[in-house]
Amino acid sequence: MFAATQVSAAELKLLSCVLIVVLLILPFSLRGTLRVDADPLSLKLSGEKAARRHLAVELIGSDCAALKLADASVDMVFCHQTFHHLVEQEKALAEFHRVLKPGGYLLFAESTEAYIDTWVIRWFFRHPMHVQKSAAQYLDMLRAEGFQFAVQNVSYPYLWWSRATDFGLLERLKLVKPKPFGEREETLINVVARKPLLAPFEGENR
Repeated sequence: MFAATQVSAAELKLLSCVLIVVLLILPFSLRGTLRVDADPLSLKLSGEKAARRHLAVELIGSDCAALKLADASVDMVFCHQTFHHLVEQEKALAEFHRVLKPGGYLLFAESTEAYIDTWVIRWFFRHPMHVQKSAAQYLDMLRAEGFQFAVQNVSYPYLWWSRATDFGLLERLKLVKPKPFGEREETLINVVARKPLLAPFEGENR
């Protein structure tokens, strides 16, 4: 999840619920980790978990739509299951692009409207429904902000719990045949996107 070889998968899972994790990395070594969250309690709990696992994490209280970080100051941004909670999605994505160095990476993982707008999720949770997006709309938003990615940089996990209409039960009982990729409405999307190495010339389309 962090793309840092010396950190184990078990250690990485502790921060899987963060709003955004920003990494400063060298080619093969982790130089520093920043944990950004607008909620003081979340930051406190993250700090305690990191300390128990002897992970050096700098905690920053900040809104995703107005990050307290300098331009082009980080190498990688990890954003996991965050955007369906945000109202100012475009501003947050613009901030990710701003703080990334040219050539830096955004690791983006999201639930789509097809999952968020199901009876079980709407029963137990409250989300800003007017900003929910399909997988294709999330990809369009990333491109519009100037991020680059190819087909091989995008995946669509088709997990049982994301099919909240029946949690895939009918498929498991072989009462319904799963729809193949391209014919189903995707519930999850993962993207490895890159900020271009060079900024476009003035007046040039991104």
